Order: sequence, then C-alpha cells, then structure tokens
Amino acid sequence: MASTQPTIMDDLSSKQVFKKFSYRGLNITELLTKDDKQLAQLFRSRQRRKINRVMPPKYERLLNRLWKVKANCPQGEKPKAIKTHLRNAVVTPKMVQSIVNVYTGKVFASVEIKPSMIGYYLGEFAASKKRISHGKAGVGATKSSKFVPIK
Repeated sequence: MASTQPTIMDDLSSKQVFKKFSYRGLNITELLTKDDKQLAQLFRSRQRRKINRVMPPKYERLLNRLWKVKANCPQGEKPKAIKTHLRNAVVTPKMVQSIVNVYTGKVFASVEIKPSMIGYYLGEFAASKKRISHGKAGVGATKSSKFVPIK
C-alpha cells in the first residue's frame, strides 16, 4: 500500500533555503570588481579610515602572498596557510577562501577567511587571551575552606 502523503524529509527539503552571501546588498563577485576606494565606502568608519590612509607596504605584501598561494592551489583544495603578525589588517573580498595563521602573542592561530568576515579585523578571529577557569579553594585559603572535606 503506497502512501501519497509527503514524508518528513520531503517537508524539510522544501523548507531548506541556502542563504546567499551579500555585504551591504552586494554579492561577492560585485565586491571583487570594486577598487579600494569604492570598497572603503561600504565599510564602517574605522575600517574606511584605515583603507583611505596610506597603507604600509606590509599589507600589500600580505595580500599579494595570499593571492599567489590561492592562484597556485589546485581546484577544490584548500590553499597553504600564510603566517602574519598583522592583527589589524582589514579582511577584504580578495582574502576570501584563504587561510591565514594570525599571531596571538604566543602561537599562530589558523583562520579560514569566509565571506561573512569581510570588514572585520584579522585579530578578531584569533583570541590573544586565554579564558581562565578557577578551581575550588584549597585548604587554608579562606575561613570557609576549613569546612571543605579533605580527600
């Protein structure tokens, strides 16, 4: 006896809609066609100011290295990671689909750049401080610790 009612999977697949990326109403291909000055107009004020001022050559070298590694990478594979100390570099559309190892002050944290990261700084994706979780107080630490059973 064949049932003509839709199954749960049919219902879920009809509801799944893949969200297309857009930054300020523009898709990634439109963003890639814009030059630095036009792109800066889309960013927030702090990032716009950084891009409009004269950029030191080290930022251009980072972009060139990322572009070169991405161009030499075979189709369908991830590119080789590039190490950098530039935590204050603004993520641009040219960096998307690259892997950057950002220095945290102790180690290099691997960051895969996705389209949703455009307009943020690289340092925002590599935490420089470790979260501390304190244990319970030891014997003799406080007045109340004398009631903690010793194991």
